[in-house]
Amino acid sequence: MATLGIDFGTSNTAAGVMVAGRPHLIAVEPGRTTLPTSVFFDYDRKVTTYGSVANAALIDGREGRFMRALKSVLGTALMREKRQIAYERLTLIEVVARFLRMIRERAEAETGETYDLALSGRPVRFHSSDDARNAQAEIDLREAYMVAGFKDVSFMYEPDAAALASGPLDKGDLGLIVDIGGGTSDFSIFERDGNATRIIASHGVRVGGTDFDRAISIARVMPLLGRGAEIRNAMGAGRHIAPNAIFNDLATWQKIPFVYTAENRRMAADFAKLGIDPALFERLKTVLEMELGHDMAFAVEAGKIEVNKTGISDAAIMLDVIERGLAAPFTEQAMAAILEDQARQIGTCAAQTLDLAGITADRIGKIVFVGGSSLLQVVEKTMVDMFPKAALERTEAFTAVADGLAIAASS
Repeated sequence: MATLGIDFGTSNTAAGVMVAGRPHLIAVEPGRTTLPTSVFFDYDRKVTTYGSVANAALIDGREGRFMRALKSVLGTALMREKRQIAYERLTLIEVVARFLRMIRERAEAETGETYDLALSGRPVRFHSSDDARNAQAEIDLREAYMVAGFKDVSFMYEPDAAALASGPLDKGDLGLIVDIGGGTSDFSIFERDGNATRIIASHGVRVGGTDFDRAISIARVMPLLGRGAEIRNAMGAGRHIAPNAIFNDLATWQKIPFVYTAENRRMAADFAKLGIDPALFERLKTVLEMELGHDMAFAVEAGKIEVNKTGISDAAIMLDVIERGLAAPFTEQAMAAILEDQARQIGTCAAQTLDLAGITADRIGKIVFVGGSSLLQVVEKTMVDMFPKAALERTEAFTAVADGLAIAASS
């Protein structure tokens, strides 16, 4: 039975097989070998779309329910709750299964093979400090593969897969995979003996690109909607600060679909009446009434990418979707300050991986950056400071895991 390697990511997904002795990535979208891990339930057409088509439906303002970062919910009670999603009652396991079935069908259509087996990438730790949730996350993902029609699935650590696909090492050197995905950061230290790759140690922490987006949104965007602003007490004198919960949820990719409740809309309307600066809370009302949470999240992501470009000294998070001319100023220095805690966690996890391997930093001859968020300057600086003598490899940042899974699936 044929095996399909699938890199099911928090932000993007890819799939691969071996063809003529080389990894071949499936065209999961026309002309593209990666697609956003996005799902859109179209209210009017009663159809479900995926990837870039789902993103476009959201941006075009179609009526429906948009979901992204579902991988981050694996292992939580939310995965098995039956809820009304657009025109159907589904669990999130069923939503993930539909996405995986779509990947399988596109692979079969391209190759003419039937894929009964899957080799799925997984982070070293779905959840950093909760062993029960970490184990449950793999159970949830396994069930989604079964519902998607696979007869069996096996799992491989994503940085281990990337090590298989990385370039050569100098004699005596060790390599370090730095895999910063949408929801997790994973590390593997490896060595080469001819064409054979041996993993020495792997470790991970639950922090990734969506956490970067969340931190940036809370620091730069949510104050424009009233976070930290004062509200008059409904009864009697006095004031209080707007509660953080609604702003934190609006800044969190996987929670955005669930914030558009009648209760939250009433709360925003009350804030607009009682706020010392009512214009801030009027924006919050607009976001909830027009369901613009994901539009904001995409704007934050775009601002992060723009400010990370070499030579860009200043940028902004453009929020015209909320209010004409609204923007949150943003700089490289501001991003570094906002992401200081996330960078520290990544550095700590890398150091712990060295400890697990029983080696010192000077043994690392090459760092292989994997995942779009690994290309952020704040991540690179953290790694260069820790491993100043190591060569840097970035060439296959977006496809190394899928390439490695294709290699492993064929063996």
